Amino acid sequence: AAWAAQGRKNLYGDICEVTQMQSEGGAAAAVHGVVEVGSLATTFTSSQGLLLMIPNMYKIAGELLPCVMHVAARAVAGEALSIFGDHQDVMAARACGWGMLSSQTVQDCHDMALVAHIATLKARVPIMHFQDGFRTSHEINTVESLSGNQIAQLIPQEALAAHRQSGLSPLRPIMRGSNQNPDVYMQAVESANVYYDRLPSVIEETMEEVSALTGRPLSLVRHFGDSDPDHVIVMMGSATRVTESVVDHFTARGEKVAVVSPALFRPWPTKQILEHIPATVKTVTVLDRTKEHGSYREPLFLDVAATLQADTAYSGVTILGGRYGLGSKEYTPSMAASVFENAMGPRKDRFTVGIEDDVTFTSLPSYSQMLDTCVPQSTTQCLFFGLAGDGTVGANKNAVKIIGDNTDLKGQAYFAYSSVKAGTPTVSHMRFGPESLEAPYLTLPDSAAYLACAFPEHINNLDMLCYAKPGGTFVLNSPLSTVEACEAKLPTYVKKQIAKKGITFYTIDASRVAVEAGLGKLTNNIMQTAFFKLSSVMPEEGPWVTSRTQ
Repeated sequence: AAWAAQGRKNLYGDICEVTQMQSEGGAAAAVHGVVEVGSLATTFTSSQGLLLMIPNMYKIAGELLPCVMHVAARAVAGEALSIFGDHQDVMAARACGWGMLSSQTVQDCHDMALVAHIATLKARVPIMHFQDGFRTSHEINTVESLSGNQIAQLIPQEALAAHRQSGLSPLRPIMRGSNQNPDVYMQAVESANVYYDRLPSVIEETMEEVSALTGRPLSLVRHFGDSDPDHVIVMMGSATRVTESVVDHFTARGEKVAVVSPALFRPWPTKQILEHIPATVKTVTVLDRTKEHGSYREPLFLDVAATLQADTAYSGVTILGGRYGLGSKEYTPSMAASVFENAMGPRKDRFTVGIEDDVTFTSLPSYSQMLDTCVPQSTTQCLFFGLAGDGTVGANKNAVKIIGDNTDLKGQAYFAYSSVKAGTPTVSHMRFGPESLEAPYLTLPDSAAYLACAFPEHINNLDMLCYAKPGGTFVLNSPLSTVEACEAKLPTYVKKQIAKKGITFYTIDASRVAVEAGLGKLTNNIMQTAFFKLSSVMPEEGPWVTSRTQ
């Protein structure tokens, strides 16, 4: 939408037309109409919005119309509304006949989106490309992007021309959307098998083309860990990288473990799954990020179980299933380690991880160690506590982009806040370092080298310093300007943590400075200036500073 407003042209020299419909049902219908006439269209949605699109999705797939839908996979309102991430919405739409591609990282979203748009033209099957809502869709990370000229090299011009030529036109009369009776309906439905049988190879071929250009490997099914494992975890989405990060921890213990993650969910890549799970494996644990009440098992488990049970070579394999991460519930390396521990015994099936289930007792016991295996030792972790509406989140988004654009550091940022929004606490999680950062979980206790609090009352309500690492820095927006005032006013537990961890503590009356500078309640600029000064993440002088006054 921003590109369209700026007049930015696409690969074909056109300014994309962005239309906001009254509902997602209307958006899907508009996409249907556009691709029917041989043009190109895409749409973006989540949660209930995706469910409103389902009737049109069946039609688009049934008519073999190429298009792409990008989904930030999120929870569906049931017992309560949740705007946060899991796989409930995409799993509810898995029977619509669309190809389904799953991204794990922000960089994946760039690469897999391109794969989806190219493959749908080649295969004439619509494709849904999804990533974890909020955890991936709202994360800021350092990525490498292709130029328009590079992307243009990959567009299948013959397939695009064929799509445009097949569009509805009074000059080329053709019947679509007919009514079929029992004598022919089933034959017509089954005849589409050839397109779906061909789709995995088309996507695989497209992945190879994109990989050749980017240097980043892509495959239908990803394998990480031992090539001949005893214990395998199968899962999709951002949490895959968390589970992969604990593999070395178990390898050091002499265990043979691996993680298998399908990037292609529909059509289900049976052949490639079997290639990555040897028949000698002892256990296969399948983790679903969705909940289907009343179902014996969740969708990913059913696909994996059916795949293994169809081959007698796997008759001795124990298949375990569990759920995690519903509504953006945290999934950390320690939780991933507990899943591997469960596979090694004693084994619990139909389990949950990440919660303490004291009602139906499904939860796994906590792992004995707190692991932070996704974050390299060279990384600096920072936390910023604010209040929704005070500009802290926006300021931190700008800060991570400034650092990413003006230094050689890699950056990752994620922002945690309530769906109630205005007036509730916000926490900005930022990481910087020379190495790639793919740590899709919040900052762990005793990990943050820099903490800042823009809303003074948080000091009485939130245990912020539990996240501070020994020797870290803490900056508090407060009118307290002397040691004596801090001694008198700060809560006792805060003073104890400052002393115990050897924290360097600063106060700044950012609220007063903001008012005097005409910024009103937006203390964020003042706090960000303090961050850049104290963190030394960037030199004070540089091309980003045009004068001392500024």
